[in-house]
Amino acid sequence: MAKIKGAIVIDKEKCKGCEVCIDACPTQVISMSGEVNGKGYHFAYPENKEACTGCTNCAIVCPDGVITVYRVKIS
Repeated sequence: MAKIKGAIVIDKEKCKGCEVCIDACPTQVISMSGEVNGKGYHFAYPENKEACTGCTNCAIVCPDGVITVYRVKIS
């Protein structure tokens, strides 16, 4: 059975830093940045990219829809 490798892209300029995605991630991929975006919010970013399984939990719970999840099958 093929394994799934995931990758997430977060639109940091639209992220409001609600941190809901952090709690939803079962593999603790997402963290909050120490920097702020153009609107003055600390934004989420994928800190532990290698651990992403592509489960899409983060994208589903994001109230602003700023997370895109990509999934790739690895043989």
